[in-house]
Parts: sequence; C-alpha cells; structure tokens
Amino acid sequence: MKTLKFSTEQVTKIVSDLKTTGTDSCGLMKIFLEAMMSAEREEYKVAHQDMSNGYRPRRAYGQGKVLELKVPRTRFGNFYPVLLSVLKDQQAEMERLSFSLYSAGLTTLQVGEIFEQIYGKHYSSSSISRMADHAREEVSAWLERPLDSYYPILYIDCTFVPVRRAGAVTKEAFYTVLGVRQDRTREVLSIVNLPSESAIGWQQAFEQLQERGVQEIGLLVSDGLKGLGDSLASVFSGTPHQLCVVHLMRHLAGKVKRADRKRLMEELKEVFSNSDSNQSQQSGYQQFNQLCNRWTEHYSSFSALCGNLDYLPYFTYLNYHPKVRPMLYTTNWIERLNRDYKRTLKMRGALPNPEAVILLMARVALTRKAFDRKLPHLNKEENAFKWLD
Repeated sequence: MKTLKFSTEQVTKIVSDLKTTGTDSCGLMKIFLEAMMSAEREEYKVAHQDMSNGYRPRRAYGQGKVLELKVPRTRFGNFYPVLLSVLKDQQAEMERLSFSLYSAGLTTLQVGEIFEQIYGKHYSSSSISRMADHAREEVSAWLERPLDSYYPILYIDCTFVPVRRAGAVTKEAFYTVLGVRQDRTREVLSIVNLPSESAIGWQQAFEQLQERGVQEIGLLVSDGLKGLGDSLASVFSGTPHQLCVVHLMRHLAGKVKRADRKRLMEELKEVFSNSDSNQSQQSGYQQFNQLCNRWTEHYSSFSALCGNLDYLPYFTYLNYHPKVRPMLYTTNWIERLNRDYKRTLKMRGALPNPEAVILLMARVALTRKAFDRKLPHLNKEENAFKWLD
C-alpha cells in the first residue's frame, strides 16, 4: 500500500472540509488520534516483522465528551502506542482528582456531578468510589513502607472517630505515630485502628514499627496513659519518655474551683519553665512536689500527687538543651494533626469502615506541607540526638 504524504496546508484544508460537513472538534480529535496510532502501528510492523490484528476499545476524554477510540493491535500483542501512555496519565489524573475532591469533603455524588461537567459523562457514586482504588493501594503501600532505623523523636497520640461496624456506630481509636527524622523533617510513620486506646495497643503499634525497621528512638513524647512507659520499655528498652505537660496542666486545673485556676496555672507555668538552663529533671520534679504540698492545704486531691514518681517523666525535657525544650514538653504537633484529621472526617459523618477512616487520615498526613520543613534549633541538642546536619 502506497503511503500518502500531505503538507501542512493540505492537512489544514482536510480539517476545514471535515468541519464544513458537520464533524465537531471531538470527532476531529478522534480521527487524528486513531490515525496517529495506526501510523505508529505501520512503523512498528516494519521494524518488528509483526502483522495487524484488529483493534481494541479505549476511552479518552476531551472537550467535555467521552471519546471511544479504536486502539490498533498486532498479532504478537507487543505493540503499545505512545498515545496510550498519555491516556493512561489522563486516567490517573482523573483518579487523583476524584480522591482529592472526596477527601476535601465532597460526597461521591457531588464528585460525580463535577466530573459530568468536566468530561461530559455521568459517573455514579460507585464509579467514583472505584476511582479511589489507586489511592487505597498507594496508602496501603505507604503504611507498610520500610522505616528508618533511627528516629530522634517520636510523638504519639490517639484520636477517636465514629465508625460503622457490624451494623452499629461507635467511636474507635486511631493511633498515630509522628516521627522527627535525622534531617529534622517530620513524617507520619503509622496509623493504626483498634477499638480503644490502651498500653497494650501501643505496644502492638511499637512492635509494628520495629518490624518495619525502627531499631532506636531518641525520645518518645506522649500523653499520660497508664502503663505506656512499660509498653515502650518492652519494645524499645532504654528510650527516654516525656509526658505532655499541657495535658497535665489541664488535668490539674480541673481539680480546683474556677476562681483559683488562674493562680494555679501561673504557678504551674513557673514550675514547668523551660528557659532556665540550670534546671534539671530532679529540680523541676522537686518544685512540682512543693506546689502540690501547698495546694493540698485547700484541695486534698493534690496529696496523691506529692512524691508520686509517676510524675517524674513530665520533667524529662529538662535534660535537653533549653532551645529544644519547647518542642519536647508537649504533644502539640500531633494535636494539630488530630485537628486536621477531624476537620476532614467531620464532613463525612460515620464512615462505613475503619479502612475508609485510615484512607482519609493518610491523605491528611501525606499532604501536610509543614512536615517537609526542617525544624529550627533541634540540632543544638548534639548529645542526646543524632542529626545529619
């Protein structure tokens, strides 16, 4: 068969003639895409001594309409038009867009309506849900990825989310582990679902981190969950533990009447000062005991705090450089992440299963730009932590 060669002017004239016969832009696009793939097949057949073998259907999107394309095939089945890579990228982009809209709070029905406006085709809720499959695979791989062997600091906390399970809706615990890497950036290492928060649950979470490659932790920062220190020691023996001072201060404020709270908080802030380089864990703990003794005179519940060694880990941060202490004595970073989780999840109501919750939480964790920035001053603590810079 003789190959016809057209000049640019001749191609323009052909397009113009097609337009006058009523062929719309999508029709022209379909003609050119199929012509380009057929031409590529002819070149492929000569180079690989292959033969034509009909066509297979493939959808593309353009000008607000769906294009039903005929993709050429060869007998040996190894021919893959270059254009298909473009179409594949387009499909992947649709999938990313659908999940971005869904995770931003739109329902699958609303996403389908937006897609109909963009691509000119109706998409059902189930179709949009299937488009999120690539996101589920991506999140699953991310949650199982190998981790660094050493993290200078880990922050851990639970958030509680209403989930539908076995026909009933209950609030379940979702455990998050946020790590500071040696380059001083942050990343979420793990999101785990269990019905409730417990020390045993955290032990399981620590064991999973160990299985994924974590061998050493410089410091763990958490709230005051009972038994958590023992769970940490059973998996990462010798790891220092800092309990969240902000959680403790809120708890103690609830022990006194409203009129006394301001004075108590002022005294607590003085005890938990982090600017005095001469203050140590023991001296801070002694000041705390003195405060408890003073307040026992008016509130007997403070007597149980006096001399209680369970409160010593609240002062671990005083063992570190003063510039670093404000970043160690509270779980604020992970609390902010929890708030972002809840902003996204609140739009959804009760989610159908824990996997759906983790999918949206992972989306939030993966898109936090702040985690990519290097934290200032942390590398001033050179003795306790190992940094890359």
